[in-house]
Amino acid sequence: MMTASHHILVVDDDQRLRELLQRFLTEQGFRVTALPDARELSRRLERDPPHLIVLDWMMPHEDGLAVCKRLRASGDRTPVIMLTAKGEEDERIDGLDAGADDYLAKPFSPRELVARMHAVLRRAAEISPGAPTPVDQPVVFGDCEVNFATRVLTRAGEAQDLTTSEFAMLKVFVTHPHEPLTRERLSMLARGKEHEVFDRAIDVQVSRLRKLVEADASKPRYIQTVWGRGYVFVPDQAEP
Repeated sequence: MMTASHHILVVDDDQRLRELLQRFLTEQGFRVTALPDARELSRRLERDPPHLIVLDWMMPHEDGLAVCKRLRASGDRTPVIMLTAKGEEDERIDGLDAGADDYLAKPFSPRELVARMHAVLRRAAEISPGAPTPVDQPVVFGDCEVNFATRVLTRAGEAQDLTTSEFAMLKVFVTHPHEPLTRERLSMLARGKEHEVFDRAIDVQVSRLRKLVEADASKPRYIQTVWGRGYVFVPDQAEP
């Protein structure tokens, strides 16, 4: 993957780690901007938008979780990889639920971070591994329409905000109708899975998708649970 054109924004209050990442990512061909906290983030995003943000969880002034929530609430879909101090399950769930695309627990190998960055950037470019064929026409179900050319989900004519990871997962569902998908296969198709399957991470993203496409997320019509296995997408005029 070519990286020279990819601008990476690193936001971390650890000066030593920040400088290490800036040096290492630059050596890998990325263009890197580094910030010690989020106070200048909005101005930087407006002036020089990055392709991906590497965001530390624990920072002064405004923590990474609050930053991620603020970005998503404003409609900013820039991919985010969250750096967490402990990597405990609840912390990772909170990061994903806030709209992060991936997470990495400290301490970590810079090479692993680069591998995950490539995976997220690949999803953002819509080179989705595992998709059977390119989808040229929008897919319609209920009052929703998924346009793969523009990477937009609309519901009742209104655009819905999705992260790159959520859109990749939605694409897997609508391009594999009636096919029960285990969490492992769903993760592989949506993410190209470079790391272990994390069932609750999949469940969180499915829950977020249901809130966007279902009339009643507690009684899903389209993204149904296959008990003991995973999930299945059931289009209109089809038997569950």
